[in-house]
Amino acid sequence: MKIVDVRESRERCAESGWFAYDFILEEQVNKELILALKPLGAMTYLPMLKKPFFKIESNYYFLKGMEKDDFIRVAVHDKHREELDKVRDYIENLSVFSS
Repeated sequence: MKIVDVRESRERCAESGWFAYDFILEEQVNKELILALKPLGAMTYLPMLKKPFFKIESNYYFLKGMEKDDFIRVAVHDKHREELDKVRDYIENLSVFSS
């Protein structure tokens, strides 16, 4: 899945030591992409919602998003910013496409 841009998120959480970014995707988030992200951490996925939501939590980062959006929000702890690159590499190496 190609990430076309990384933007600092409008969500401010820097006061608590976390920094959020929006990974802008070439394609919309779909169920296959969400399920492919599961190895990144503990997943909450609510497919029964009108607009399905997911969240993935790990020790130093978390991801969240909704199906049909063109971005995934990624927050990373200040002392572990290298995790942002690891998450980005993982997503960009996925071969999951919108249906």
